[in-house]
Amino acid sequence: MPVTDTDTSLLDKAAAKAVRATPAPLAFRVRGLSDRSIAWLFITPTIALLLAINIFPLIWAVYLSFTNFRANRPNAEIDGVGLTNYQRVLNDPDIWQAMQTTAHFVFWTILLQMLIGFALAYLIDRKFRGHAFWTTVILIPMMLSPAVVGNFWRFLYQPQIGLFNYIYSFFTGVPPSSFEMLGSVALSPWAIIIVDTWMWTPYVMLICLAGLRSIPDYIYEAAEVDRASAWRQFWSITVPMALPFIMLAVLFRAIENFKMFDMVVLLTGGGPGSTTEVASITLKREAFESWRTGRASAFAIILFVAVFGLANIYVKALNKVKQR
Repeated sequence: MPVTDTDTSLLDKAAAKAVRATPAPLAFRVRGLSDRSIAWLFITPTIALLLAINIFPLIWAVYLSFTNFRANRPNAEIDGVGLTNYQRVLNDPDIWQAMQTTAHFVFWTILLQMLIGFALAYLIDRKFRGHAFWTTVILIPMMLSPAVVGNFWRFLYQPQIGLFNYIYSFFTGVPPSSFEMLGSVALSPWAIIIVDTWMWTPYVMLICLAGLRSIPDYIYEAAEVDRASAWRQFWSITVPMALPFIMLAVLFRAIENFKMFDMVVLLTGGGPGSTTEVASITLKREAFESWRTGRASAFAIILFVAVFGLANIYVKALNKVKQR
């Protein structure tokens, strides 16, 4: 039997009557649970997962840092050693050398990525013909896997068949096989810096571009009315208003580059010698080659405290810049 318009109208009226007859408190409860209880019901699994994946390993690492535990001897008796592991880490010249190498990478990669990334963002913000296409092309390195990028650039750096040496030779006249980027003590750090800059400059460009696009047009219009030059507008309007985004990009990239591991392993493995051995590689060797798990845990905690403390200070400075 077909459903008529009259039947549909009666069903709508019955549904509306049932809604009106439902007590108001029941609209905010499900099987006797309040909104607060339902919220906790949904977020409890997430909190439990966060504790299991992040918080518990951190607490366990803190505990191990005060012991002589070795991962290759799980059945050996664990003894407390107090602050001995921390003292050995802080007095180890090899670890300090790794920290200096890490600081070198962080400084130069951040400097180059900020300069090139902001310049690209400034050019793309001009919205020239084809800017969308070139934006997509520039973003390609960021979309690639670090394993792909590492192997790709390792091939480019080959002294015999690598394209990088031939391009350098074309502009300088130096024979392509006369130098090796990855095997040279002087050049290997810069080889990694070039690759990291090539891969992550697009990320910085996106953040800076978001900052440039957030500047209202009427500010530039008012500056033009006051006959401010383009150079004056850049330093008085563009840079100050985009500065919070630039600082945010610096924070993100500094934290990531401080943890640099995969690119160094793929390109040089920390060599030649220990020229490119960053803190993360030293930590890995302490934990999984020397099997000094307690000492490695102490080193990891020191790195965590250093990064967390510096990031906290930097965020406070960032908030002051945003409030100006």
